[in-house]
Amino acid sequence: MATHDPIAKNVFGEPLVACSFQPLTGYFRDGCCKTDDNDAGTHVVCAVMTAQFLAFSASRGNDLGTPRPEWRFPGLRAGDQWCLCANRWREAHAAGVAPAVVLESTNRTVLDLVPLAVLNQFDSRTTASE
Repeated sequence: MATHDPIAKNVFGEPLVACSFQPLTGYFRDGCCKTDDNDAGTHVVCAVMTAQFLAFSASRGNDLGTPRPEWRFPGLRAGDQWCLCANRWREAHAAGVAPAVVLESTNRTVLDLVPLAVLNQFDSRTTASE
């Protein structure tokens, strides 16, 4: 049974802070990196896009830079914040191109895949985006 957690928590166990309203992000397109059982990609990492990451994602078959009006998707640019799939962020980390993470806006479910100590190294408050 799919469940939607209306009181989602971030990686610190606090209420999840919105990731972005412009562009509007989130699996539920509510600005937050919330998830449920229907979210096959587990879009829970609030990341700050970089040109390097966008190129990496496109090379993996997910072109986030191209607008898709039929999906009301504006296309992303460096500096945009977006709820990424946890596994894509982890894959980018392994490839050395992981974007900075907005920890207070990143859903705690990512901790099943990525340790907080690793995420802390990419804290957007202390990491400059390219």
